[in-house]
This record gives sequence, C-alpha cells and structure tokens, in this order.
Amino acid sequence: MRTRSETSVVRYAEAGDAGTLNEIYNHYVLTCAISFALTPTTEAERLDWLAEHPPQGPHRVVVAEDRGRVVGFAASSRYRAREAYATSVETSVYVADGRTGRGIGSSLYEFLFAALVEEDLHRAYAGITLPNAVSVALHRRFGFEHVGTFREQGRKFDRYWDVAWFEKAL
Repeated sequence: MRTRSETSVVRYAEAGDAGTLNEIYNHYVLTCAISFALTPTTEAERLDWLAEHPPQGPHRVVVAEDRGRVVGFAASSRYRAREAYATSVETSVYVADGRTGRGIGSSLYEFLFAALVEEDLHRAYAGITLPNAVSVALHRRFGFEHVGTFREQGRKFDRYWDVAWFEKAL
C-alpha cells in the first residue's frame, strides 16, 4: 500500500531504509529530549527493530519519501510485553530535521491509522516529552486525548523531563 500527497509518497518501511531512519532518529537522540535514548541507534539495531515491524500486523513502520529520499517515519509498536496488552500499541512519529511543519507527520499518521483499521486493536498510546507543542497538536488532530502527565519521568542532558501520555480509541 502506498499513498501520494503533494510532497511525498508514504509506504511501508524496508530494510534498505534503516540507515536513513537512523539519521532521522539519531538527530533527536543527540540534540533533544524527544527520545529518551542516550546513545545513537546502530544500523544492526534498526534492522532488528524493522524485523519486529512487518508491513502486516499491529506493529508497523511507514515512511514518507520526498523526491526518493525518506524524510520521516511513523511506527506502531508493542505497548507492553504482557499478553493482556496485545490490543494496545504505542505510536511515534519522527520527521527529518528541517522538514517539520510540512504535513509529513500528518501524512504518516493518516497512512498508519488507515492500515491499522483491520487489526484487532483497542487503543493507541503516545508519550510526548514536554514541552513539545507541535507533537501535542499532531496527536490531538488525530483524536488522541491527554490522559496524564508523568513528572520527571526521564533524565537526559542533566535534567529531568515530564512526559504527557495520550490515548486514542482504535
């Protein structure tokens, strides 16, 4: 399944995307608290992660391309390991540095949520490090509701960060 907008094509991620996905993600690892990872992801780790997110089933990765270059990705991942959580997913969106504010995140979420309609899923969750007004607005636009904030949930760059939790019925 592929969709096309004015600026990009959205499709399922492939193993060949691993390097570019890491470029996008590792920018956030190294420069801000949007991700609580403290060290960049290796290509081998990204390939393992992609293998856990095939183009079918509840855990998927989709990418947006602009002129043949991957400029963002979104994922639905396992929320928790226990079996009773199987109908819940955690979602995330990462857009290449300098490419935010162009509708890429919205295109990614439109594609991802359309693909998940046929899955046996009940809820999607998103944890957003605060402050992040752009991500909060994106998630609200897709029907996520704020359900709570964990205070000082993670420490990065010598400070503690709050994480707002959002949920969406699927």
